[in-house]
Amino acid sequence: MYNELMASITKITRLPKTIKEMRAVLDALDVKKLNQEVQAELQTYVAIVGTVNTGKSTLLNYLIGKSVSKVSAIPGTTRTNIQRRVGPFELVDTPGFGDAAQPTRADVAREAIQRADLNLLLMDATTGVRQVDVDLFNELKATKQPLVIALNKMDLVNPREADTIVTMVESKLGRNVIPISARTGMNIAERLIPRLIDEKPELAVVIGRALPQYRTLVAQRMIRKAATLSALAGLEPIPGIDIPVLLIAQVRLILRIAALYGEEITTRTARELIATIAGGVTLRYLGEEASKLLPGPGWMLSAGFAAAGTYAIGQVARDYFESGKHLSILQMRERYKRIVEERRKKK
Repeated sequence: MYNELMASITKITRLPKTIKEMRAVLDALDVKKLNQEVQAELQTYVAIVGTVNTGKSTLLNYLIGKSVSKVSAIPGTTRTNIQRRVGPFELVDTPGFGDAAQPTRADVAREAIQRADLNLLLMDATTGVRQVDVDLFNELKATKQPLVIALNKMDLVNPREADTIVTMVESKLGRNVIPISARTGMNIAERLIPRLIDEKPELAVVIGRALPQYRTLVAQRMIRKAATLSALAGLEPIPGIDIPVLLIAQVRLILRIAALYGEEITTRTARELIATIAGGVTLRYLGEEASKLLPGPGWMLSAGFAAAGTYAIGQVARDYFESGKHLSILQMRERYKRIVEERRKKK
């Protein structure tokens, strides 16, 4: 990401000195791809995959908050591919593998995992690792698609044996697994959702947009990631060269946060919102660039300013869209200033 953004500055020959020139910098960059990128992210989806009776339907229902797939004590109750469309996001609860009486069901599931952007393999903690689980795991690995493994029904095992069970499964598969309970929600928000996003960052927007209960969690991860990228850009020792990188990172962040809340905005609107939130943004950037004229510590100071500014812009944008776009210009600028100062005091 950093190298791609740095490659976009070839048309920039000097440090912008006015707001008008700052906007011209963005116009000279290929910001059209940012909108295309966000739109592509909105088409991603996860396939929930597992053998018979691992709790796939229960997990799907918990995530969406509705009873989409029929759940019963009979192994493999789901008879077809149940696809729940939530906005542009499809959570796919595949029919159970391992059902000898219904071999075509496994074929349907295989087709789903080939199309998915990420596969979530669900295993049953009460049965341990069976050969059919290993076979399915190997089949998923062969697709080369991102893969996350969750060990379900942890609420049904002896708490004193929980760690041992997780360790045993990880040892047999040679991969980390996330212990969860689809029935109680154990570790779903705390560990499963973050892992899905870590494995496939493009899922962040669509998960947050389709599943409002995870929206704040997703937004905060987006903001922290953009702030980290901005800090890396701020470490660039040549004054002025990082400005396009910072601006693109911030425009991209605004576009993704807007999409998170169901708002379709243009890069132009995103740029205008950044200028509205940050106010005299040019003076701030110029001040940061001037700090680079100092030896090593000056670069660190610039990185801190860049990260704080991007973090504040992201937080205010989140508040803005969360409020239904009812924050005034004064409210947004006051929040921006307060957050920037708080972040800088922590450094």
